[in-house]
Amino acid sequence: MKNPSATIADRPHIKIRTAKPERAAPTVSFIESQFPVSKLSKESYFERKSGASQTLTGLGKWWGRKPLILCRAAILGLLMPSSADPKRDREVFLKTLTMDEDGLLLRKTKAIPLKRLWELCTPRERKEFFTDDSDETAARYKQGTSREDKDELQKTVFLRLSYDNRLEYCDRPEQMDGPSEEAWKEINKHLGTTAKNLPELVQELGKRRFGHVPRVGDAFCGGGSIPFEAARIGCEAYGSDLNPVAVLLTWAALNIVGGGPKVAEEVRKAQEEVYAAVDKQITKWGIEHNEKGWRADAYLYCCEVRDLESGWMIPLAPSWIIAEKDNTIAKLVPDEKQKRFDIVVESNVSDAKLREAKESGTVKSSNLVPPAELNVKPTPIRVVRGDREDAYGLRLWENTDLVPRPDDVFQERLYCIRWVETYRDAEGKLQTRRHYAAPTKQDLEREAKMLELLRERFAEWQKKGYIPNRKIESGYNTDQPIRERGWTHWHHLFNPRQILWHSLLIKTALEKYSDSKTVVVAIALNVGSCCNWNSRLCMWNSNIIKGGGMGVSEQTFANQALNTQFSYGLRAGNMLRGSFCRELSVSSAPAKFEALPSDARTVPHTCDFWITDPSYADAVNYDELAEFYLAWYNRLIELQFPRWYRDSKKALAVKGVDESFRKCMVDCYRNLTEHMPDDGMQIVMFTHQDASVWADLALILWASGLRVTAAWCIGTETTSGLKAGNYVQGTVLLVLRKQTSEAVAFLDELIPQVEDEVKRQLDSMLKLDDQEDPNFGDTDYQLAAYAAALRVLTQYKNIEDIDISRELNRARERDERNPIERIIENAVRVACDFLVPRGFDADVWRLLTAPERFYLKGLDIESHGEFRNGVYQELARGFGLTEYKLMLADAKANETRLKTATEFGTKELGTEDGFGSTLVRHALFAAREVVRTEDVQDGKNWLRNEVKGYWENRRTLLEILGYLVRVGGHIEHWKKDAEAAQLVAGAVENDHI
Repeated sequence: MKNPSATIADRPHIKIRTAKPERAAPTVSFIESQFPVSKLSKESYFERKSGASQTLTGLGKWWGRKPLILCRAAILGLLMPSSADPKRDREVFLKTLTMDEDGLLLRKTKAIPLKRLWELCTPRERKEFFTDDSDETAARYKQGTSREDKDELQKTVFLRLSYDNRLEYCDRPEQMDGPSEEAWKEINKHLGTTAKNLPELVQELGKRRFGHVPRVGDAFCGGGSIPFEAARIGCEAYGSDLNPVAVLLTWAALNIVGGGPKVAEEVRKAQEEVYAAVDKQITKWGIEHNEKGWRADAYLYCCEVRDLESGWMIPLAPSWIIAEKDNTIAKLVPDEKQKRFDIVVESNVSDAKLREAKESGTVKSSNLVPPAELNVKPTPIRVVRGDREDAYGLRLWENTDLVPRPDDVFQERLYCIRWVETYRDAEGKLQTRRHYAAPTKQDLEREAKMLELLRERFAEWQKKGYIPNRKIESGYNTDQPIRERGWTHWHHLFNPRQILWHSLLIKTALEKYSDSKTVVVAIALNVGSCCNWNSRLCMWNSNIIKGGGMGVSEQTFANQALNTQFSYGLRAGNMLRGSFCRELSVSSAPAKFEALPSDARTVPHTCDFWITDPSYADAVNYDELAEFYLAWYNRLIELQFPRWYRDSKKALAVKGVDESFRKCMVDCYRNLTEHMPDDGMQIVMFTHQDASVWADLALILWASGLRVTAAWCIGTETTSGLKAGNYVQGTVLLVLRKQTSEAVAFLDELIPQVEDEVKRQLDSMLKLDDQEDPNFGDTDYQLAAYAAALRVLTQYKNIEDIDISRELNRARERDERNPIERIIENAVRVACDFLVPRGFDADVWRLLTAPERFYLKGLDIESHGEFRNGVYQELARGFGLTEYKLMLADAKANETRLKTATEFGTKELGTEDGFGSTLVRHALFAAREVVRTEDVQDGKNWLRNEVKGYWENRRTLLEILGYLVRVGGHIEHWKKDAEAAQLVAGAVENDHI
């Protein structure tokens, strides 16, 4: 196999060959008829949980990279034909991904721990394989148990686990060579192929369908997941993005991670040599070692401002805890003469002092809060800055400013250094221990020397491109550092020590490896990683334990913003080494590929499949955030990619929610449609679940000449304590083909067609669903309603009552709904009515009100372990509810659940409108009364006396109570109320006049 890094460098665009005549007739793809969403969601989550060990993550930060398993499944789903045997289609599809039972056994690389194994075994198995004294605290095999018996027991118990739990002991599909030899026999038999690996299968299927190796493109390539995985499994891959940072990451994915072991070793060796050379220079300057020979690995800085009322200089920090593990704090000691505070660092303080340090922060809720001894009121930070309605209050920094000027509002102060002492223990082995200390006079002299070293080199290094010279352009995210600190250039976001380190790394790389594109790109991305983990925007986290340790600086992009910090941590020495010298994944991309910066509106390449994940509705301002990195990459791109442009093309970025955004999206997708054969396909990925967004998307795709054939929702995101709101989201895969119909319809004809299509879609999904390991969740069924509506709408060339061009290009009033949106909302209501909770009488279900259906369906969702806020939002939207939060016990993201009967108490009971007067609410209160009084007659009497038409509604009440018993009995916090509901149901059933 050729070295990919050699084939791509400066290679001209992939030339599109004339297709061979023997193309297969158009056929339905697997992904158009079904998709294993449950298993793929679990695999995607498993990949996400791998964190830094994900294949492409080590290259650098990008927002919203899609899991590689999702990309692989999407490509194979497009290529594989659907047959008359959907069950066998699914079995074979899972085999190609090693997601069937045999594939999971092949991927199983970790043994189930013995204690866990004993817990999972049946009594018979425990008796046969384990000693009599084995229990939940300790387990041992019986003496003489053979290796074969142990392996067989591992296999038996492993296959007994749920799919999620099996993954704990498996490698990811991308880490495997592919299916087993036996699996390939079954795959080939079903598909009529002769492949021995995935690239061969992909190329056979592609040639059968298109007459050539399939070409996959992504015109919004971002972090490169789609082009990388396409190339790795044998497609010809093309990746482009308006943003050159995204293209650089994609190029690196294809050429460095995909370059194989030789390239990986070249990069590893180079980054070690570059770091060693810079470390040697830093050591020679003597700016990170103290008189004891200790080396600093972290510096802590804080802002300092003059309090307007007292005239004192106040150091700013939200907390004065430095390291929680060993109770290290910073203590403010007043200096009356200078009207300022000395900062003393103390370790091993009492827990009471630790709490005091946490509570004595001088910045709270965007207010300056001077220490209590000054006895002055808090001052809003905006007042401290001097902001006015028409202008920011701070002086704007000039290019040559590296630290604040003496008369600036915000000063910067070094208040703590973490030193690493290296010593030999009693056995002569090298050991290290860390010490926190306030800076001494000598430390401040070293700080001044470091600043002078940078100033001496600043102009020359900036001219040569080692130090950024770009201005920060105004924008939603980029206005923040300008407004809050007065920073005007990207290098202002970095402390002088950080600039010195980062620029030295770039300088050394260009001097030593300018003839190796892969090395220079790898070093550039490593410096980007350093910038992310080592800037003035890096919050100091005192609660993270790393390296024996005692706190660490967080990344700049802990969220998708440029948040300035009142106190921050700086990495140096070995702490910085971990950000720069990274172990990259090793893979190979055997097919042809290319990555170039380009606007999706003008992409010239033709691809059989376009798989894209566009920015939508200002979700992330990629153009602004990427400039943080582009400022450092500018010179490297100029030297290594002279044909590339080197700015973020901010003015051309496709973003927003208005008519200009819709027009830009149409231009992009119309171009991609024109650069796709008639039997080609597209997948559009996005994460929104809102009728208005779907309505806009329908118009966009419609105007682009595309029609919807299927849609699937895959759970792709993990939780994070640093994110707020509804952050666990599914990724929607919208499957599309070219619009070739000439049919025309009227709007009133579409409503019954949509209703029928929704029911047909849900019926087919229910038939495929496996109750033990369901393929579809409630969100997927609601999503299917959106997709069904879009399928009906986009199958027509035109709808007489809708002027597509006008709807796309006109400005809309706030909360205005277009006709498409109303059709989609109706489709979701049909779905919600159609999806009766399992075991609930369908006739009774139709009698219930929307709030009642929401509560009962929500309880069903909760019983399946679903706690995502967005699922309940979507459910409420489907039932047409605008107010449902009174039914929730908790509305936190990933902790959302409904109130139990007891938790409701008397709230909302008996209200004339809404949930309070419904039969479900009365049934819940009756159960609550039985729990409260321990007398079933109280529950029955409530229903007899308070429910209007009690006798006529008795059957409905019994159905509701029985449902609460069945479903609530499987939810831990519901069990007591479920038992009470059962008693009430018995009393009602035996009641008589």
